Amino acid sequence: MTDFVYPEGYQLVAGVDEVGRGPLVGAVVTAAVILDPNKPIAGLADSKKLSEKKRLALAAEIKEKALAWAMGRAEPAEIDELNILHASMLAMERAVKALKIQPHFVLVDGNRIPPNLGLPAQAVVKGDSLVAEISAASILAKVARDQEMEELDKKHPEYAFAQHKGYPTKLHLEKLAELGPLPEYRRSFSPVKKALGIEE
Repeated sequence: MTDFVYPEGYQLVAGVDEVGRGPLVGAVVTAAVILDPNKPIAGLADSKKLSEKKRLALAAEIKEKALAWAMGRAEPAEIDELNILHASMLAMERAVKALKIQPHFVLVDGNRIPPNLGLPAQAVVKGDSLVAEISAASILAKVARDQEMEELDKKHPEYAFAQHKGYPTKLHLEKLAELGPLPEYRRSFSPVKKALGIEE
């Protein structure tokens, strides 16, 4: 981690991050983590820069060593109703509020703070590369969402979810056009609207 300056005077600091703003299908998944300063975890980094094997190993270590961790989510129907930004904020709030220990301060990946956290907080751009707590949260969220996509792939192998994880790749867009959207798709997203024959 780099020389991020933590806010002074707070003991229990939680990091929160989301995974899954870009995909066309499934929930946006979030995690909140309070690390234990007495149990350091080596190798924390932005989840997108780690191999799947490394992410899985770190996720298990985070769950074992963290003082507290919790997951949050917003489902496709909520994303369609609120829009992806507001749904992501809601999912982050849910993760923080699910922590079994109440943090004194929350560090949020990105440039916005969820409006209803009810706790002192700071947004950190590129936080998943700068702040260990946010890196840990990004790893838990990515592992959980990837596993959900693999489960969806088992139910609907013809869509190749295990390959593209729901992101709008060329393969995914071809499958969507050919097969049409499943109930798990986000109907407010343009490629899904197009597949449904809804005019923008």
